[in-house]
Amino acid sequence: MNPLRIEPHQRRFAALVGVGGIGSGSFFALSGNHTLGREESRGGRFLDRRDYCKLHIIAHYTKALLGPEFAVFPIGRVGDDAPGRALRAEMEQAGLDLRYVQTAPGEQTLFSFCFVYPDGSGGNLTTDDSACGRVTAATVAAAEPEFARYAGQGIALAVPEVPLAARAALLDYGTRYRFLRVASFTVEEMPAVLASGLLAQVDLLAINRDEAAALAGTSASEEPLQATITAAVTRATGGQPGLRLSSTAGASGSWGWDGQSLTHVPAFPAAVQSTAGAGDAHLSGILAGLTAGLPAAECQQLGALVAALAVTSPHTIHPGIDRSALAAFAAASSVRLSEAVRHLLAQ
Repeated sequence: MNPLRIEPHQRRFAALVGVGGIGSGSFFALSGNHTLGREESRGGRFLDRRDYCKLHIIAHYTKALLGPEFAVFPIGRVGDDAPGRALRAEMEQAGLDLRYVQTAPGEQTLFSFCFVYPDGSGGNLTTDDSACGRVTAATVAAAEPEFARYAGQGIALAVPEVPLAARAALLDYGTRYRFLRVASFTVEEMPAVLASGLLAQVDLLAINRDEAAALAGTSASEEPLQATITAAVTRATGGQPGLRLSSTAGASGSWGWDGQSLTHVPAFPAAVQSTAGAGDAHLSGILAGLTAGLPAAECQQLGALVAALAVTSPHTIHPGIDRSALAAFAAASSVRLSEAVRHLLAQ
């Protein structure tokens, strides 16, 4: 493990406690571009791509960037099946503390079958009765000792693919124990989130282009994109003035609201293999930057760098991301980085 170069006195946080989806998937390349019919049989081939769910992705990258001194506690459930056992083995190898990841006999691990057309478009089929769907507030409550241990020094992360009630419980613990509270929500969840006032328990909201549009009440295709992001910020911060926001938009780059101003960081050039998981990689870079004490704009820059390297892998988790890989990528790409970010990458 070769984490970012962070001096002990710079570290603002010592641990991450997060709840969200833990699962895997496979990719299948279809022969022919016409839309798959209801009763059609279609040939194709499996692709050498590994798919993972949000909590696993963010937890993995955060641990890789922050190293052994930073504790990462995922909260979730997997089935007592081959995918669940494989995921636990990978997460343990990455250094994640799995004491709050339950293995549930008789349940199936969250799994997604992704199909891809030759033109690059596609879709997926995801199990909706998986172990992740049975994560509850009680599952989260088991991790209260970690909130107490790291009071005032932790990051509480609540991301999709588990029920909203479980994520609300985690944010409540984060509030009680003075953690930095970080969350993301799906397009479909935005109306309920706004109506419930849940954003009042969020310090940093991480969303993509479609989620920003849902938050703003506009179309995802509406231009200029910055107008959509601005509207999303206005609506999100109307009831939560201290809320910070990060929004990714693929090749259009990312935007960050630090409570006072909106900053845009262009997407860094990369040889794209797959964009799956890029937003989660971006958030991981931001969390690492915040832990290192960087200001919001430089955290966003680090997030953009991690995301750019992440998309060069066909897998949803790039297995080789660490300080050396990021430094080599930045040097080869000639990307412009602040002095503080360059210091984190120094060998």
